[in-house]
Amino acid sequence: MTYGDSTRSLKAVAAEHVPGNPVGPVPVPASAYHIGADEDDALDSYGRRHNPTWRQLEKALAHLEGAAAAVSFGSGMAAITSLLRVITEPGTTLVVPADGYYQVRAYATEYLAPRGVTVIQARCDEMCDAAGDADVVFAETPSNPGLDVVDLHRLAMQCRPRGALLVVDNTTATPLGQQPLALGADLVVASATKALAGHHDLLAGYVAGNRADVIERLGRERLLAGPILGAFEAWLVLRGLGTLGLRFDRHCQNAAALAMMLRSHPAVASVRYPGLPDDPSHGVAARQMRRFGGIVAVELADVDAVHALIGRSDLLVGATSFGGVHTSVDRRARWGDPVPPGFARISCGIEDTDDLLADIESALGGAGR
Repeated sequence: MTYGDSTRSLKAVAAEHVPGNPVGPVPVPASAYHIGADEDDALDSYGRRHNPTWRQLEKALAHLEGAAAAVSFGSGMAAITSLLRVITEPGTTLVVPADGYYQVRAYATEYLAPRGVTVIQARCDEMCDAAGDADVVFAETPSNPGLDVVDLHRLAMQCRPRGALLVVDNTTATPLGQQPLALGADLVVASATKALAGHHDLLAGYVAGNRADVIERLGRERLLAGPILGAFEAWLVLRGLGTLGLRFDRHCQNAAALAMMLRSHPAVASVRYPGLPDDPSHGVAARQMRRFGGIVAVELADVDAVHALIGRSDLLVGATSFGGVHTSVDRRARWGDPVPPGFARISCGIEDTDDLLADIESALGGAGR
Protein backbone atom coordinates (compact mmCIF):
# COMPACT_ATOMS: atom_id res chain seq x y z
CA MET A 1 0.00 0.00 0.00
CA THR A 2 1.20 3.52 -0.79
CA TYR A 3 0.79 5.86 2.17
CA GLY A 4 0.62 9.63 2.37
CA ASP A 5 3.49 11.62 3.83
CA SER A 6 2.10 12.00 7.35
CA THR A 7 1.45 8.27 7.54
CA ARG A 8 4.92 7.54 6.13
CA SER A 9 6.50 9.84 8.71
CA LEU A 10 4.63 8.18 11.56
CA LYS A 11 5.48 4.68 10.36
CA ALA A 12 9.12 5.65 9.96
CA VAL A 13 9.44 6.43 13.67
CA ALA A 14 7.09 3.77 15.05
CA ALA A 15 8.51 1.28 17.53
CA GLU A 16 7.99 -2.45 17.06
CA HIS A 17 4.59 -3.69 18.25
CA VAL A 18 5.72 -5.55 21.36
CA PRO A 19 3.19 -5.79 24.21
CA GLY A 20 4.42 -3.91 27.25
CA ASN A 21 6.95 -1.80 25.32
CA PRO A 22 6.61 1.95 24.73
CA VAL A 23 4.60 2.95 21.65
CA GLY A 24 7.10 5.60 20.58
CA PRO A 25 10.90 5.58 20.32
CA VAL A 26 12.94 5.96 23.49
CA PRO A 27 16.42 7.48 23.88
CA VAL A 28 19.31 5.24 24.94
CA PRO A 29 22.01 7.58 26.28
CA ALA A 30 24.52 4.89 27.32
CA SER A 31 28.20 5.46 26.57
CA ALA A 32 29.30 1.95 27.66
CA TYR A 33 27.68 -1.44 27.17
CA HIS A 34 28.30 -4.97 28.43
CA ILE A 35 30.62 -6.73 26.00
CA GLY A 36 31.63 -10.36 25.72
CA ALA A 37 35.07 -11.87 25.89
CA ASP A 38 35.58 -11.34 22.18
CA GLU A 39 34.36 -8.12 20.63
CA ASP A 40 31.44 -8.56 18.25
CA ASP A 41 31.09 -5.47 16.10
CA ALA A 42 27.40 -6.22 15.61
CA LEU A 43 26.83 -5.56 19.32
CA ASP A 44 26.78 -2.14 20.94
CA SER A 45 30.05 -1.50 22.72
CA TYR A 46 30.86 2.20 23.06
CA GLY A 47 28.81 5.37 22.62
CA ARG A 48 30.96 6.91 19.89
CA ARG A 49 30.72 3.72 17.82
CA HIS A 50 27.12 2.57 18.32
CA ASN A 51 23.80 3.84 19.61
CA PRO A 52 20.34 2.23 19.30
CA THR A 53 18.61 5.62 19.00
CA TRP A 54 20.90 6.57 16.10
CA ARG A 55 19.96 3.38 14.33
CA GLN A 56 16.25 4.02 14.65
CA LEU A 57 16.66 7.60 13.43
CA GLU A 58 18.89 6.57 10.52
CA LYS A 59 16.39 3.92 9.49
CA ALA A 60 13.62 6.54 9.50
CA LEU A 61 15.68 9.08 7.54
CA ALA A 62 16.67 6.50 4.95
CA HIS A 63 13.03 5.50 4.56
CA LEU A 64 11.89 9.09 4.01
CA GLU A 65 14.70 9.88 1.54
CA GLY A 66 14.20 6.63 -0.39
CA ALA A 67 17.75 5.55 0.49
CA ALA A 68 19.35 2.25 1.39
CA ALA A 69 21.05 3.74 4.45
CA ALA A 70 21.75 6.95 6.35
CA VAL A 71 24.42 8.19 8.75
CA SER A 72 23.55 10.77 11.41
CA PHE A 73 25.82 13.55 12.67
CA GLY A 74 25.86 16.23 15.35
CA SER A 75 24.93 19.04 12.93
CA GLY A 76 24.24 19.67 9.27
CA MET A 77 27.74 21.09 8.79
CA ALA A 78 29.24 18.05 10.51
CA ALA A 79 27.45 15.88 7.96
CA ILE A 80 28.60 18.04 5.03
CA THR A 81 32.24 18.39 6.08
CA SER A 82 32.54 14.70 6.98
CA LEU A 83 31.16 13.75 3.59
CA LEU A 84 33.43 16.16 1.72
CA ARG A 85 36.48 14.80 3.54
CA VAL A 86 35.51 11.27 2.54
CA ILE A 87 34.75 11.91 -1.15
CA THR A 88 37.53 14.37 -2.03
CA GLU A 89 41.32 14.07 -2.11
CA PRO A 90 44.21 16.05 -3.60
CA GLY A 91 43.51 16.43 -7.31
CA THR A 92 39.71 16.25 -6.96
CA THR A 93 37.67 18.94 -8.73
CA LEU A 94 34.72 19.93 -6.55
CA VAL A 95 31.78 22.14 -7.55
CA VAL A 96 29.98 23.95 -4.73
CA PRO A 97 27.07 26.41 -4.83
CA ALA A 98 28.02 30.06 -5.27
CA ASP A 99 24.51 31.02 -4.14
CA GLY A 100 23.93 28.38 -1.46
CA TYR A 101 24.73 28.16 2.24
CA TYR A 102 27.81 30.32 2.70
CA GLN A 103 29.62 28.09 5.20
CA VAL A 104 29.88 25.28 2.63
CA ARG A 105 31.85 27.65 0.37
CA ALA A 106 33.93 28.76 3.33
CA TYR A 107 34.86 25.19 4.27
CA ALA A 108 35.69 24.24 0.69
CA THR A 109 37.91 27.27 0.08
CA GLU A 110 39.55 27.48 3.52
CA TYR A 111 40.15 23.77 4.23
CA LEU A 112 39.81 21.68 1.08
CA ALA A 113 41.46 23.97 -1.47
CA PRO A 114 44.74 24.28 0.53
CA ARG A 115 44.86 20.47 0.56
CA GLY A 116 44.89 20.18 -3.20
CA VAL A 117 41.16 20.14 -4.04
CA THR A 118 40.18 22.39 -6.95
CA VAL A 119 37.05 24.26 -5.86
CA ILE A 120 34.68 25.70 -8.46
CA GLN A 121 31.83 27.92 -7.32
CA ALA A 122 28.74 27.86 -9.54
CA ARG A 123 25.30 29.37 -9.26
CA CYS A 124 22.24 27.19 -9.70
CA ASP A 125 21.92 28.05 -13.38
CA GLU A 126 25.64 27.30 -13.91
CA MET A 127 25.76 23.92 -12.16
CA CYS A 128 25.22 21.74 -15.23
CA ASP A 129 27.98 23.47 -17.20
CA ALA A 130 30.38 23.40 -14.24
CA ALA A 131 29.75 19.68 -13.74
CA GLY A 132 31.46 18.93 -17.05
CA ASP A 133 34.89 19.27 -15.41
CA ALA A 134 34.05 17.95 -11.94
CA ASP A 135 34.69 14.81 -9.95
CA VAL A 136 32.22 15.79 -7.21
CA VAL A 137 29.23 18.12 -7.59
CA PHE A 138 27.61 19.48 -4.45
CA ALA A 139 24.26 21.10 -5.31
CA GLU A 140 21.75 22.82 -3.06
CA THR A 141 18.18 23.22 -4.25
CA PRO A 142 16.23 25.30 -3.57
CA SER A 143 19.27 27.38 -2.71
CA ASN A 144 19.60 29.06 0.66
CA PRO A 145 18.84 31.92 0.79
CA GLY A 146 17.98 32.91 -2.79
CA LEU A 147 15.60 29.99 -3.54
CA ASP A 148 16.91 29.32 -7.03
CA VAL A 149 16.38 25.76 -8.23
CA VAL A 150 18.79 23.30 -9.87
CA ASP A 151 17.45 20.93 -12.54
CA LEU A 152 18.51 17.75 -10.74
CA HIS A 153 17.65 15.28 -13.49
CA ARG A 154 19.63 17.27 -16.04
CA LEU A 155 22.52 17.65 -13.60
CA ALA A 156 22.52 13.91 -12.87
CA MET A 157 22.64 13.15 -16.59
CA GLN A 158 25.67 15.45 -16.84
CA CYS A 159 27.44 13.72 -13.94
CA ARG A 160 26.63 10.08 -14.58
CA PRO A 161 28.50 9.38 -17.86
CA ARG A 162 31.71 10.81 -16.38
CA GLY A 163 31.31 9.03 -13.05
CA ALA A 164 31.14 12.30 -11.15
CA LEU A 165 29.51 11.98 -7.72
CA LEU A 166 26.38 14.09 -7.28
CA VAL A 167 25.50 15.23 -3.76
CA VAL A 168 22.34 17.25 -3.09
CA ASP A 169 21.65 19.33 -0.01
CA ASN A 170 17.93 18.71 0.62
CA THR A 171 17.56 20.88 3.72
CA THR A 172 15.18 23.51 2.37
CA ALA A 173 12.94 21.09 0.48
CA THR A 174 13.00 18.17 2.98
CA PRO A 175 12.27 14.63 1.79
CA LEU A 176 8.56 15.48 1.79
CA GLY A 177 9.14 18.23 -0.75
CA GLN A 178 11.73 16.61 -3.00
CA GLN A 179 13.40 13.23 -3.58
CA PRO A 180 16.88 13.89 -5.03
CA LEU A 181 17.87 10.23 -5.10
CA ALA A 182 14.90 9.41 -7.32
CA LEU A 183 16.03 12.22 -9.65
CA GLY A 184 19.51 10.72 -10.06
CA ALA A 185 21.57 12.01 -7.13
CA ASP A 186 24.07 9.66 -5.51
CA LEU A 187 23.81 11.08 -2.00
CA VAL A 188 21.60 13.45 -0.02
CA VAL A 189 22.85 15.60 2.83
CA ALA A 190 20.70 17.75 5.08
CA SER A 191 20.43 19.61 8.34
CA ALA A 192 17.80 17.91 10.48
CA THR A 193 18.07 20.97 12.73
CA LYS A 194 15.52 22.68 10.50
CA ALA A 195 12.06 21.38 9.50
CA LEU A 196 12.69 17.71 10.28
CA ALA A 197 13.18 18.33 14.00
CA GLY A 198 11.09 21.47 13.67
CA HIS A 199 11.24 23.13 17.09
CA HIS A 200 14.52 25.12 17.21
CA ASP A 201 15.81 23.02 20.11
CA LEU A 202 18.65 20.89 18.69
CA LEU A 203 21.37 20.51 16.08
CA ALA A 204 21.53 17.43 13.84
CA GLY A 205 22.49 16.39 10.32
CA TYR A 206 22.64 13.33 8.12
CA VAL A 207 23.82 11.81 4.86
CA ALA A 208 21.60 9.30 3.04
CA GLY A 209 22.10 7.34 -0.14
CA ASN A 210 22.55 4.06 -1.97
CA ARG A 211 26.35 4.15 -2.26
CA ALA A 212 27.29 1.49 0.28
CA ASP A 213 31.01 2.25 -0.12
CA VAL A 214 30.56 5.91 0.82
CA ILE A 215 28.15 5.15 3.66
CA GLU A 216 30.66 2.68 5.16
CA ARG A 217 33.49 5.22 4.95
CA LEU A 218 31.26 7.87 6.52
CA GLY A 219 30.61 5.59 9.48
CA ARG A 220 34.36 5.17 9.88
CA GLU A 221 34.88 8.95 9.61
CA ARG A 222 32.29 9.56 12.32
CA LEU A 223 33.96 7.02 14.61
CA LEU A 224 37.44 8.46 14.20
CA ALA A 225 36.62 12.20 14.04
CA GLY A 226 33.81 12.04 16.59
CA PRO A 227 31.11 14.43 15.19
CA ILE A 228 28.39 12.27 16.73
CA LEU A 229 24.76 13.06 17.44
CA GLY A 230 23.70 12.84 21.06
CA ALA A 231 21.16 10.15 21.86
CA PHE A 232 18.73 12.65 23.35
CA GLU A 233 18.95 14.86 20.25
CA ALA A 234 18.43 11.81 18.03
CA TRP A 235 15.31 11.01 20.02
CA LEU A 236 14.05 14.59 19.65
CA VAL A 237 14.48 14.37 15.87
CA LEU A 238 12.51 11.10 15.88
CA ARG A 239 9.77 12.78 17.90
CA GLY A 240 9.72 15.71 15.48
CA LEU A 241 9.50 13.44 12.44
CA GLY A 242 6.16 12.13 13.68
CA THR A 243 4.52 15.51 13.04
CA LEU A 244 6.60 16.48 10.00
CA GLY A 245 3.80 15.86 7.51
CA LEU A 246 1.37 18.12 9.36
CA ARG A 247 3.91 20.84 10.05
CA PHE A 248 5.41 20.91 6.58
CA ASP A 249 1.99 21.17 4.96
CA ARG A 250 1.29 24.29 7.04
CA HIS A 251 4.77 25.71 6.34
CA CYS A 252 4.13 25.38 2.61
CA GLN A 253 0.56 26.69 2.82
CA ASN A 254 1.70 29.78 4.71
CA ALA A 255 4.66 30.39 2.39
CA ALA A 256 2.53 30.17 -0.74
CA ALA A 257 -0.05 32.59 0.65
CA LEU A 258 2.61 34.99 1.91
CA ALA A 259 4.47 35.00 -1.41
CA MET A 260 1.26 35.81 -3.26
CA MET A 261 0.52 38.70 -0.89
CA LEU A 262 4.02 40.16 -0.96
CA ARG A 263 4.52 40.04 -4.74
CA SER A 264 2.21 43.06 -5.15
CA HIS A 265 3.01 44.87 -1.90
CA PRO A 266 4.47 48.37 -2.42
CA ALA A 267 7.00 47.90 0.40
CA VAL A 268 8.53 44.85 -1.30
CA ALA A 269 11.04 45.25 -4.12
CA SER A 270 11.07 41.57 -5.11
CA VAL A 271 9.86 38.14 -3.97
CA ARG A 272 11.29 34.68 -4.68
CA TYR A 273 9.28 31.53 -4.05
CA PRO A 274 9.45 28.51 -6.37
CA GLY A 275 5.71 28.02 -6.08
CA LEU A 276 4.85 31.35 -7.69
CA PRO A 277 3.83 30.77 -11.32
CA ASP A 278 5.99 33.69 -12.49
CA ASP A 279 9.05 32.76 -10.41
CA PRO A 280 12.11 32.18 -12.65
CA SER A 281 12.55 28.69 -11.15
CA HIS A 282 8.91 27.63 -11.18
CA GLY A 283 9.10 25.46 -14.31
CA VAL A 284 11.93 23.30 -13.00
CA ALA A 285 10.54 23.29 -9.45
CA ALA A 286 7.12 22.13 -10.65
CA ARG A 287 8.73 19.16 -12.42
CA GLN A 288 10.87 17.93 -9.55
CA MET A 289 9.30 19.15 -6.31
CA ARG A 290 6.24 17.71 -4.62
CA ARG A 291 5.87 20.78 -2.37
CA PHE A 292 7.56 24.16 -2.78
CA GLY A 293 8.72 24.59 0.80
CA GLY A 294 8.14 26.98 3.65
CA ILE A 295 10.66 29.74 2.87
CA VAL A 296 9.99 33.03 1.09
CA ALA A 297 12.83 35.36 0.06
CA VAL A 298 11.99 39.07 -0.08
CA GLU A 299 13.89 42.27 -0.72
CA LEU A 300 12.83 45.32 1.24
CA ALA A 301 14.12 48.86 0.84
CA ASP A 302 17.07 48.62 3.21
CA VAL A 303 18.40 47.37 6.54
CA ASP A 304 16.04 49.59 8.53
CA ALA A 305 13.02 48.22 6.69
CA VAL A 306 13.89 44.66 7.74
CA HIS A 307 14.38 45.70 11.36
CA ALA A 308 11.12 47.64 11.26
CA LEU A 309 9.24 44.61 9.92
CA ILE A 310 10.39 42.48 12.85
CA GLY A 311 9.94 45.24 15.41
CA ARG A 312 6.37 46.06 14.40
CA SER A 313 5.25 42.44 14.18
CA ASP A 314 3.46 40.53 16.89
CA LEU A 315 4.26 37.09 15.39
CA LEU A 316 7.64 37.30 13.66
CA VAL A 317 10.82 36.13 15.38
CA GLY A 318 14.24 37.46 14.42
CA ALA A 319 16.33 34.27 14.12
CA THR A 320 18.94 32.82 11.80
CA SER A 321 17.62 29.28 11.52
CA PHE A 322 14.51 28.12 9.68
CA GLY A 323 11.93 25.34 9.57
CA GLY A 324 10.57 25.84 13.10
CA VAL A 325 7.00 26.25 14.29
CA HIS A 326 7.41 30.05 14.65
CA THR A 327 7.76 32.26 11.59
CA SER A 328 11.26 33.73 11.60
CA VAL A 329 13.01 36.47 9.65
CA ASP A 330 16.74 36.62 8.93
CA ARG A 331 18.54 39.47 7.13
CA ARG A 332 21.09 37.38 5.29
CA ALA A 333 23.58 40.11 4.29
CA ARG A 334 24.72 40.26 7.90
CA TRP A 335 26.24 36.78 7.51
CA GLY A 336 28.09 37.55 4.31
CA ASP A 337 25.64 36.17 1.74
CA PRO A 338 25.93 38.05 -1.60
CA VAL A 339 22.47 39.62 -1.31
CA PRO A 340 21.21 43.23 -1.03
CA PRO A 341 21.15 44.82 2.47
CA GLY A 342 17.35 44.68 2.56
CA PHE A 343 17.13 41.01 1.59
CA ALA A 344 15.28 38.87 4.16
CA ARG A 345 14.61 35.15 4.38
CA ILE A 346 11.19 34.50 5.88
CA SER A 347 10.70 30.97 7.20
CA CYS A 348 6.99 30.40 7.64
CA GLY A 349 5.85 28.63 10.78
CA ILE A 350 2.57 26.93 11.60
CA GLU A 351 0.53 29.98 12.61
CA ASP A 352 -2.97 30.27 11.18
CA THR A 353 -2.49 31.60 7.67
CA ASP A 354 -4.89 34.53 7.96
CA ASP A 355 -3.29 35.64 11.23
CA LEU A 356 0.21 35.51 9.75
CA LEU A 357 -0.72 37.45 6.63
CA ALA A 358 -2.57 40.12 8.62
CA ASP A 359 0.35 40.51 11.03
CA ILE A 360 2.96 40.90 8.27
CA GLU A 361 0.73 43.27 6.29
CA SER A 362 0.37 45.44 9.38
CA ALA A 363 4.07 45.23 10.24
CA LEU A 364 5.12 46.32 6.75
CA GLY A 365 3.05 49.45 7.29
CA GLY A 366 4.31 52.32 5.20
CA ALA A 367 7.87 50.97 4.85
CA GLY A 368 9.27 51.53 1.39
CA ARG A 369 6.23 53.40 0.09
